[in-house]
Amino acid sequence: MSSNHSKQLRIGLIGTGYMGKAHSIAFHAAPAVFPLAGEIVLEMVAEVDAELAARKATELGFRRSTGDWRALVNDPSIDVVDICSPNFLHKEMALAAIAAGKHVYSEKPLALTAADARIMTEAAEQAGVKTLVGFNYIKNPTLQLAKEIISQGEIGEVVHFRGTHNEDYLADPTVPYSWRLKREFSGSGTLGDMGSHIINVAQYLVGDITEVMGDLQIVHRHRPIAGRPGEYGEVENDDQVHCMVRFSGGAIGTLESSRIACGRKNGLTFEVTGTKGTILFDQERLSELQLYTSGDASHRQGFRTILVGPQHPDYVNFCVAGGHGLGYNDMKIVEVRDLVDGILADRPMWPDFRAAYEVNRVLDAVELSHAQGRWVNINEF
Repeated sequence: MSSNHSKQLRIGLIGTGYMGKAHSIAFHAAPAVFPLAGEIVLEMVAEVDAELAARKATELGFRRSTGDWRALVNDPSIDVVDICSPNFLHKEMALAAIAAGKHVYSEKPLALTAADARIMTEAAEQAGVKTLVGFNYIKNPTLQLAKEIISQGEIGEVVHFRGTHNEDYLADPTVPYSWRLKREFSGSGTLGDMGSHIINVAQYLVGDITEVMGDLQIVHRHRPIAGRPGEYGEVENDDQVHCMVRFSGGAIGTLESSRIACGRKNGLTFEVTGTKGTILFDQERLSELQLYTSGDASHRQGFRTILVGPQHPDYVNFCVAGGHGLGYNDMKIVEVRDLVDGILADRPMWPDFRAAYEVNRVLDAVELSHAQGRWVNINEF
C-alpha cells in the first residue's frame, strides 16, 4: 500500500454500472474542486469479464483492468477498494479487501443484514483500515447547513422528524424483473435501497434511532422476465414502507420510502420540527432550504427560502454565487474529498462502516416489526 508520505491514493473500482460511473466522475472532478491531501490515481477496474473491464477502464479513465475482482483486491498497488457491486456481494468483497489491508469505500446498504454489517465493521476496526459508505445525500451543502441550524439551536429542541425517499422507477408494472427484486441478492426492497438513505439522514440530523414500528407492502407481485415472453418473476421484497420511529434524544418521527410513487423522481424530503422553528428540504430542489423561526414578529412569520451559496459549507468550491445550485454528482465529489483527506491526512470519515451498521440495524428492526406487529428496539440487533 502506498504510504501517506507519497501523497497518492490508488483506487481499485469493482463494478462500473450507474454508481461505478458516478464514483469515477467524482474521482476525476474532485482534484479540480477541492485542494486534496494527495493525488488520486485511478489504478484498476474489475468487472464480470475481462472484455467489459477493459472497455470500462478506457471509458472511465483507469490504467488497468481485470475480469477477476479478487485480483484487484490482492493487487499490491491498490490502496482503496471501491465496491459498487450488487448488494449481496458487498460482504465478501469488503472482507477480502480488509484481509488484504486495503481501505474500503462501499456503496449502500453496507450488507444484506445487520449481522453481516457488524462482521464487516468489526473486521475493519480490528484491521485498522479506514472505511466510507456512500450515503451521499448528507454531503449536500444544504444538509450541512440544516445540521448547523439544528446544532446551533436555531429551531430549539428537536421534537419531530418526518422523512421520505420516494421514487417511481418501478411504478410501471411492466418494468422487467431484476436482481433487485430477489431477497437473495438485494435483501429488502425500497427499504434498503432508498429507505437506508432517509434513515441515514435522520441519524445525521437528529441522532440515534432507538425503536421502530414498521409496515411493508409488495404492490406489484409479479413482473415480466425480459426476453422470455409470458414468463414472470415473483417480487420478493417491499415496494413501499413506512414506519414510526423514536430517537435517543426524545424526538419522535415517521419515515417512508417507495419505489412505485408515481411522479416522484428523487423524493428525498424531510421536515425537522423544533420547539422554536422548523426546517423543510426537498432533494428535487437540492440547493434550497425552507426555514421557519417562531421568534420573528407575528406579522412577518412564515417559511423563508434560503438559497445555498458560497457562505455555506463546501458550496464555494463549486461556485462563487448563490442560486446556481449543485447536482447529484457534486455530492459524490464531496464524498470523494472526504475519502482522500480521511486517508491521506488521517481525518475522521463519516459515515463509516460503524455508521452504516447502525443503518442496517434499523432496516432489520423495521422488517421484524412488520413481521411481528410490534415496536422493536434497535438493541435487538
